[in-house]
Amino acid sequence: MSNRYVSLKIKRQTDPHKPACWEEFKIPYKDKMNIISLLMEIQKNPVNANGEPTTPVAWECNCLEEVCGACTMVINGKARQACSALVDQLAQPIVLEPLSKFPVVRDLMVDRTVMFENLKKVKAWIPIDGTYDLGPGPRMAQRVQEESYPISRCMTCGCCMEACPNVNNRNKFMGPAPLAQVKLFNSHPTGAMNREERLDAIMEVGGITDCGNAQNCIKVCPKQIPLTKSIAQLNRDTTLHGIKRWLGR
Repeated sequence: MSNRYVSLKIKRQTDPHKPACWEEFKIPYKDKMNIISLLMEIQKNPVNANGEPTTPVAWECNCLEEVCGACTMVINGKARQACSALVDQLAQPIVLEPLSKFPVVRDLMVDRTVMFENLKKVKAWIPIDGTYDLGPGPRMAQRVQEESYPISRCMTCGCCMEACPNVNNRNKFMGPAPLAQVKLFNSHPTGAMNREERLDAIMEVGGITDCGNAQNCIKVCPKQIPLTKSIAQLNRDTTLHGIKRWLGR
């Protein structure tokens, strides 16, 4: 890179009730920088591009290796992880914004509570009693393992919700990630015991019928999770489940 400085434009907000504003920074360039390293430079020396003292930028990060999903933000118009976004591969000025589908806490930090509440709604876990030795777990067919593993890589980063046009303040769509987790846990021999509860949950308001099949989710998923395939299979499962419930009346 020929530039001596990295040009950065950040959408900032001091708290959820204050209006947002833009602030520009110029960071001395170093080899192999990522977005996190740029934000850390601002933290060490909080001075904007006009040479005026400012406050350090608030953001979240944890693993720094695209595993936890905490550092997800909108970078040059695309939802992605800041830890894996390399400066050398980004057009300047680099524009950073918080995810728009979650309430802003401050600057680039958002509140992802709704994601975790939706995971609770669909019972995205395997309920087992850990108070005593249950012995070896049930065996899973190799085919089931191979189908389930990609879904298990989900890190609840929020990229799919940010890209989905059906996730907005006009409806209650839970988004692709919780739906895929229903497929994952219903495929598990022990998790299948709660299969009907999970299907009932996604047949409610905000569930699978609110998916518009835009397929934006698979384009932005950093783990290449087969979200649309999982949702298609769940469409079949919920249809059969609904018919069985109707016939059982």
